[in-house]
Amino acid sequence: MRYTTFDFTVTDGVAHIRLDRPEKRNAMVAAFWSELRHVFAEEIARERADVRVAVISSTGPHFTAGIDLAMFGSFEGRSGDPARDRERFHRTLVELQQTFTSIEKSRVPVLAAVQGGCIGGGVDLIAACDMRWCTADAFFVIKEIDIGMVADVGTLQRLPHLIPAGLMRELAYTGRNLAAPEALRAGLVNAVFDSHEAMLTHVLSVARAIAAKSPLAVYGSKVMMNYSRDHTVDEALDYMAVWNAAYIHTRDLPEALAAMREKRVARFSDLELRPKAG
Repeated sequence: MRYTTFDFTVTDGVAHIRLDRPEKRNAMVAAFWSELRHVFAEEIARERADVRVAVISSTGPHFTAGIDLAMFGSFEGRSGDPARDRERFHRTLVELQQTFTSIEKSRVPVLAAVQGGCIGGGVDLIAACDMRWCTADAFFVIKEIDIGMVADVGTLQRLPHLIPAGLMRELAYTGRNLAAPEALRAGLVNAVFDSHEAMLTHVLSVARAIAAKSPLAVYGSKVMMNYSRDHTVDEALDYMAVWNAAYIHTRDLPEALAAMREKRVARFSDLELRPKAG
């Protein structure tokens, strides 16, 4: 599939999704949502077994200005029946939410590399990723409060698991910018870089390191960490025991041990793809 709002490439197991509308500050137009959802729910899940990790980066001075305000016009009622119009809006909103949920539920880790402004929907996006890095000029802002609405595509649900609760509420209520140094101190990003190029070099090196590991072990680790976030310790331990009872009998374990003994790079098979719908 050819994408119109970003470039999509795969090299050595690393999928690179690069937002590519810098002249529009990479605003999230209608096509962006359907295209990104297709990448994670279809291409990575059902078509590209060779993808073991994904990187989301951007072009231009800003990561993204968030949702394109022109999209709000498409939310206007058309049927003449307020209830039917609200049902249509609800369905549309759920589809937007599912776009970023497809990142969180992806079988591969997703790494975000942020430069400049990460505004509104951009925060929803990076909150669904596994890890985040940024440049020194980056800032993050929950902009929805400034246009009289509640952030509704994942920020308020995911960000409280990433940064302290008091800071989270301050950002949500005030709409102030969270600059790169504070984002680092709060744990939102793993590191801050002086340039876009240095950041991408680092993030892609991390991605390649992940891609070299057992994809089954990486997938299981992601599942367990997400499950543990949403459940008690006892529930998560129970699930972990069931998981390993089912998955520890894998060829990857003896292959990893043999590679360590023989001082060579381990060779792991790709994960099986999900069957295509229909």
